[in-house]
Amino acid sequence: MLLAATAIAKAWFPMLIDETPPSGNSGPIMGNELSILYFKAGIEYSSMDGDVPFCASVSIEGDDLMSLRRKKGVRGSIPLRCSFGNELAFVMMSDPQLKYLTCPDSGAGHRMAYWEWGSESAEHVVVCVHGLSRQGRDFDVLAQALVERSGGATRVICPDVVGRGQSDWMADPQAYQVPFYAGDMMVLLEHLKPHTQALDWVGTSMGGLIGMALFGQKQMPLPVPVRRLVLNDVGPTIEWQALTRISAYLGRIVEFNSLQDAADAMWAVSTSFGPHTPEQWLELSRHMVKPVPGSATAVTLHYDPAIAVYFGSVTQETAAQGEAMLWALYDGIQAQTLLVRGAQSDLLSRQTAQFMTERGPKARLVEFAGVGHAPTLIAPDQVDVVTQFLLA
Repeated sequence: MLLAATAIAKAWFPMLIDETPPSGNSGPIMGNELSILYFKAGIEYSSMDGDVPFCASVSIEGDDLMSLRRKKGVRGSIPLRCSFGNELAFVMMSDPQLKYLTCPDSGAGHRMAYWEWGSESAEHVVVCVHGLSRQGRDFDVLAQALVERSGGATRVICPDVVGRGQSDWMADPQAYQVPFYAGDMMVLLEHLKPHTQALDWVGTSMGGLIGMALFGQKQMPLPVPVRRLVLNDVGPTIEWQALTRISAYLGRIVEFNSLQDAADAMWAVSTSFGPHTPEQWLELSRHMVKPVPGSATAVTLHYDPAIAVYFGSVTQETAAQGEAMLWALYDGIQAQTLLVRGAQSDLLSRQTAQFMTERGPKARLVEFAGVGHAPTLIAPDQVDVVTQFLLA
């Protein structure tokens, strides 16, 4: 079986298999693109139907997979539970699957992309929705932690909101508004319904506003009710100075000579995200850009500059008028709610956050020092707070 699976792996992933395992281990070792995972003796590799190419049936004798990974210094691999007879097996993944949904609009419809981590059969689903100019790969670290710490019992869905990442761009810039985004998310929730027994939502900034629009209306016919809601640095009152700051750079799409140049430019307007290592920031930046046609190294930002059209039309007066509606939505939320705030946030004030703990779902507030708008949910303390809340 081992030889057969090695042949399958070679066919699917050429150049990623090293047939000479380290001393004291057995089985072929996957290369960087799938993460390196060293197992003890007694492993069998089995072919597997479905999207994930194969499983490793593991017999560890007193060690769980997490402790084995720590001993071997392994990083990045994700265990997902699947059954092979009476044995427990773990699927090895280091990247999410990219999938698409067609969503209706006034024309022929548009495609919304989403990134899926974990097993499609997992009944606990966490939907993570990004901020205004970001995309679904922002949640890679959190998604891996949720799948891993739940032992594969959680599936994480990270959409690219339309106009961003791998999703379609809209012909009409006026479609780049929260009500339209919420409509797309209803299509996504309906699609996820058959395998979902428990639904949670993590929304960063704009993603939190979309969550409030969906879950704050009691009359909304949700395909699956939300169980737990994480609002990341956003609330019903949005400080005007933050909107002014964002307007200064939103929609100004330029070309960069390299990914590193793009990362440096994005960091210049994103220092409020808080401390990141150069490696962390480069990885966050990688999915924010796309190649410039005809160039070997040049890249440009991976969102439609027209998302700035409606955003730029908002005035201080119209923002204030919408505030009462947002508070009504917040007060209508029934889910257990965690409010995450950067202690130096210029978008979510400390006063607004405090009000959110006293009304509506009476959110539990956690603040992170040294961070503004918005926490990226990459730092270990941020990941721990969110995963503990969602996996409780």
